[in-house]
Amino acid sequence: MSPFLASVVQAAPVFFDKEKTLQKVGELIHEAAKNKSQLILFPEVIIPGYPRGLIFGTSVGGRTPDGRELFLRYWENAIEVPGKETLQLANWAKATKSYIAIGVTEKDKISDTLYCSLLYFSPEGQLLHRHRKMKPTAAERIIWGEGDGSDLNVLETPLGKIGGLICWENYMPLARMGLYQQGIDIYLAPTADCRDSWQATLTHIACEGRCFVLGCNQYLTKDHYPPDLQKLLQHDHPSLPSTGGSVIISPLGKVMAGPLYQKEGVITAEIDPREIIKAKMDFDVIGHYARPDVFSFEWRKSKN
Repeated sequence: MSPFLASVVQAAPVFFDKEKTLQKVGELIHEAAKNKSQLILFPEVIIPGYPRGLIFGTSVGGRTPDGRELFLRYWENAIEVPGKETLQLANWAKATKSYIAIGVTEKDKISDTLYCSLLYFSPEGQLLHRHRKMKPTAAERIIWGEGDGSDLNVLETPLGKIGGLICWENYMPLARMGLYQQGIDIYLAPTADCRDSWQATLTHIACEGRCFVLGCNQYLTKDHYPPDLQKLLQHDHPSLPSTGGSVIISPLGKVMAGPLYQKEGVITAEIDPREIIKAKMDFDVIGHYARPDVFSFEWRKSKN
């Protein structure tokens, strides 16, 4: 494996508008490709946006008709996998000869349930893999169902072994171990968390997994919301703005690019697989540091 360039795209969606957001994503893919990036990561549910600050008319034991209408609007702007949007994303991956990983709100074709999903596309223009978030956090459970955990696959690619978890899935030690057990080299962590504690988490994962970590968040302010949705937000909502914090970290925990705050942008770094081997000299979570005589671990793999 030779060194290559990877890019993380920190951007705001065109909120609740999958067509316009998809077009923006296409422009950003081509912008990152100008840097000759061979791997491009987008944030958690960039299509059609992370609905930060919205409660969908819910309270414990209660739902409102207006909240159901808002959920319908969000559902209508989710995408099917596969579908016309994934075909477009695959075509852009092929046109730019890059691997693309992107967070979307996925609409299940049979059940109509929404999922927070991470999609992977190949330079050959194929949808390689879909991972559904296993445990939506707190009020996220109003809008997203739970993935079944069978899709924690790490993908074998010419760039190395690529995989990832979505947002607070990364706080699940056994989920991380599921990726480590497969020898992950490039760990993707799209998120909606912009706090300092998240940076510490990403650094820990890099050191623990002896892998490159790409963290990616949206940059989002109240002004990115349509005017009618702005009215549904508190005047000083504590989670807005989402300031970003996208970053690329080496297998020894060194920040290589970012963290990027307070604006949209693309950060890029060179990924040298030799650094993974050098980092494993003194620690290898599934190798000489694993102690299989003391601990055992298994996960329910995909049948695909």
